[in-house]
Amino acid sequence: MKFTAEQIAGILEGDVVGNPLVEVSKLSKIEEGEEGALTFLANPKYTHYIYSTKASIAIVNKDFEPEQDILTTLIKVDDAYKSFSKLLQYYNQVKLNKFGIEKPSSITSSAKLGSDIYVGAFSYIGENVFIGNNVKIFPGCYIGDNVTIGNDTVLFAGAKIYSECIIGNNCVINSGVIIGADGFGFVPNKDGAYDKVPQIGNVIIEDFVDIGAATTIDRATLGSTVIRKGVKLDNQIQIAHNVEIGKNTVIAAQTGVAGSTKIGENCQIGGQVGFAGHLVIGNNVKIQAQSGIGKNIKDNETLQGSPAFGYGDWNKSYVYFKNLPKLVKTINELEKKGNGNS
Repeated sequence: MKFTAEQIAGILEGDVVGNPLVEVSKLSKIEEGEEGALTFLANPKYTHYIYSTKASIAIVNKDFEPEQDILTTLIKVDDAYKSFSKLLQYYNQVKLNKFGIEKPSSITSSAKLGSDIYVGAFSYIGENVFIGNNVKIFPGCYIGDNVTIGNDTVLFAGAKIYSECIIGNNCVINSGVIIGADGFGFVPNKDGAYDKVPQIGNVIIEDFVDIGAATTIDRATLGSTVIRKGVKLDNQIQIAHNVEIGKNTVIAAQTGVAGSTKIGENCQIGGQVGFAGHLVIGNNVKIQAQSGIGKNIKDNETLQGSPAFGYGDWNKSYVYFKNLPKLVKTINELEKKGNGNS
């Protein structure tokens, strides 16, 4: 897919300086630019690369004035960074602009499909499924019975949506995601073995949720596991049964949330954080990476460590943590001196 400088300037409402007919078919960093690539200059630290880049087109701010000759064609805009981001969104929309039902795929007769959808090859859509308009289902996806998927949602290759689950509008479900698998529910019996507790609830994903690759969200034992509007989940996260994650909370990779824990709105949670079960985490909480959360957290707290405590206190304590060997040596020497004087 190729675009000319003139076409790109039209999308961005910018001005072309150079050859308006030069074509690009890929994107690149300015320092790695090559012929046929589009790049941008927003950070002054990278200005020197504009004179050596081999990219065919560069997006720059309107106030940029070169101090020497430039080979690349420029597109001048009000804000180069925002314009490049806008172009990335446009490029992504074009890339995902697929329609139709590929073969082989299996779609039950009771499934209801909206308009302008795409179903990739080797996908399965179960009984009584409802799929909204402009949904993109890439190859190898599994959608179980009685699932609902809202408008403009994308399921990338290999995503698995178990029965009864509900996914809202404008969601992104990346490859390898599993939504609605059984929660980790077992009870010990008199023989010392474990009996499985049936998991008969579902998962509800509200609108504008992004779920990263290989993340798993377990169905509730009873009721629903709920991911609220605007939540962003990174790759390889484990969300257990009956968990609820509040609006606009973001969670980084490899975090695990045990069953029935409730996380509030607008929280920021780093990677590899572990949450015990049946906790209540307040709104606007920030948790640093690799922290262990074993108690309820009030609104607006910032935590670090395992077990986690106040971020400021943790930083002060760390000064002593790393000097513990010296402190122990000093104490031992003082004890020896004290014993010698007694």
